[in-house]
Amino acid sequence: MSPHKVLAEAAQQSFPEVDLHIMGVGSQYPEHTVSPQEFREFALRHYPRTPALEKVLAINENTGIDVRSAACSVNHPMLNQPHAPTIDQLSEIFLTEGVKLAVGASRKAIEEWGGDISQITHVVATTCTNSANPGYDYYVARELGLSGSVERTLLHGVGCAGGLAVLRNAANIALGASFLGRPARILVVTCELASLMARSELDSLNQDQDLRIGMTIFSDGSSAVVLSNGIGESPESKPVFDLLAWDHKTLPETDKDIGFDVHPNGWKVILTPRVPALASTSAPPLLNSLLPRIPSLADRAIPLTPQDFDWALHPGGAKVLTSVQKLLGLTPHHLRASYDVYKNHGNSSGATIFSVLNRLRDMGEGREHVVGCAFGPGVAIEMCVLRRHRVPSEVQAAPASGSSSDSE
Repeated sequence: MSPHKVLAEAAQQSFPEVDLHIMGVGSQYPEHTVSPQEFREFALRHYPRTPALEKVLAINENTGIDVRSAACSVNHPMLNQPHAPTIDQLSEIFLTEGVKLAVGASRKAIEEWGGDISQITHVVATTCTNSANPGYDYYVARELGLSGSVERTLLHGVGCAGGLAVLRNAANIALGASFLGRPARILVVTCELASLMARSELDSLNQDQDLRIGMTIFSDGSSAVVLSNGIGESPESKPVFDLLAWDHKTLPETDKDIGFDVHPNGWKVILTPRVPALASTSAPPLLNSLLPRIPSLADRAIPLTPQDFDWALHPGGAKVLTSVQKLLGLTPHHLRASYDVYKNHGNSSGATIFSVLNRLRDMGEGREHVVGCAFGPGVAIEMCVLRRHRVPSEVQAAPASGSSSDSE
């Protein structure tokens, strides 16, 4: 057997009882919101009515989103200049408002964990809406008062899959610490300010008359979790979720389907009509590959099906949610937290998934196991399987309201 085949097979071996736990979850949204009507008024304030703009504004009315969270109101001077904000103006806002959001989300996660901030050993963070050096994680760590010896890792280029991508990397770091017999208390942070790109997107639409729908669904927010490898953990600290397994897959020849291209006025969103189908068809094979590698689930007399899990699915758009729901035979109740966050906050890119997880556990009773799933540039799919640490007595039966919108 070739060394390459040995490595490939080893990567697919069963997960051991890794003893990794999410000890706290926190999300923080800005105070401002933007309704579909407010966005329409904002767009028409600066740009003439054209067929392309009229079509985008029609999509804007049918996204299934009531309001989107935004770091700035639609009347903010920076968004109402003669021209779209420059990338340095956007960075200045991110390193003030974005850092505030990330610190707020982090403090909530740390408070729920209950440990001392001096016990944090690592920070693993992500954003696709800022490129500062040092990265925003440096300023978050400084505001939190973390020691200079805390190891920091900042991921870029993972987009909407960012939350689960940083969780995957944090899990691998935690396993390395466990191998060395060392405690790991990893602060996992996500933050995105995507709404600030609206003027740049509208500029492109007005110039090229191309259909650009990202400006109708993206929003701002931050979320965080504390991941522990259990070594030296206080008996008083109770996990929220056990992290059982995780995986990642990049779909071939899909790099042009989801993107966020750098531009002098920020970034330009790329979302092709193929995204809902790519997302929905890629989820079942990855789940089918992951479940047999989790001993506590693989040994069951009756194999689990997708319907046996609650789903924390990244709400990349209404079609993404409904496509995955239909293909996996789920109900709106399985995806209740994803629909709720999407409806009330919009899509905050990589920061959304932990917010969905936070909302799911706040909704009360649910299924014992949860599948986290997100899609990002590549197209990359990230997936993890979690177990509720405190198992409810029964599954909540009443379905939550879902979305049946046909818009992306």
